[in-house]
Amino acid sequence: MEQSFKNKNEWALILGGSSGLGLASAKKLAGHGMNICIIHRDRKSDLPRFLEDVNNMRSSGVEIITYNIDATRSEKRAEVITDFASKIGSLGTMKSVVFSIARGNLKPMQSDDNQVLRNDDFRITIDAMAICLYDWVREIFEAKLFSEDARVISFTSEGNQRAWKNYAAVSAAKAALEAISRSIALEFAPFGIRSNCIQAGVTETQSFHMIPGHEEIRNHTLKRNPYQRLTTPEDVADVVYLLCRDEARWINGAIIPVDGGERIV
Repeated sequence: MEQSFKNKNEWALILGGSSGLGLASAKKLAGHGMNICIIHRDRKSDLPRFLEDVNNMRSSGVEIITYNIDATRSEKRAEVITDFASKIGSLGTMKSVVFSIARGNLKPMQSDDNQVLRNDDFRITIDAMAICLYDWVREIFEAKLFSEDARVISFTSEGNQRAWKNYAAVSAAKAALEAISRSIALEFAPFGIRSNCIQAGVTETQSFHMIPGHEEIRNHTLKRNPYQRLTTPEDVADVVYLLCRDEARWINGAIIPVDGGERIV
């Protein structure tokens, strides 16, 4: 595979990079020569599979650094940024930040039992899946780690506008994420930072399988997608790669559909 990223001092930070869209993005960027730092949160039993993926990425001749931490905790974030800066040295910079944290509450608004969505459920979901992006961007910026031409990429979904049962908290988080991404695009532009959201089509990931009624969503999507298939993590990772290339420097503040035309039906 041709390595598009020639600067060996540049890195991509993948927040939520041990599975799904985050892992696929890490693999794609590593395969094209980007050094990768992955923030993930996994149980010990899940680590062998993830470490195998990490070793495969290293075979591309890039450096890989991983941190198994809770990325939403401010003290952990500060520790990682300090440690990362010491490891990459004075010449190392952050070319890309890919935000793929999926930690949303999927309770219903109304139920016969007491397991309904509460105020705190909204707060925790929005903090983890939206505000956390800004926290990381802000602290990386303050640490002066961003490249002169940097890219911030996050993932949204059609649930940003559609109402799905049990998805209210995540839907609110996606709307907040898009607003934050646009504001980053505006306010950090003078410092060479571009920020965009990818609106992925329905994709079979661990987080998707946690959505109540996901089978119905899957079957409906297969019928309405013009290509009659689901979006894959690799489809999304391809666009992450494109957004990280020099030629994408004039794309900023966008919500980019990556769904094979699924949304038009």
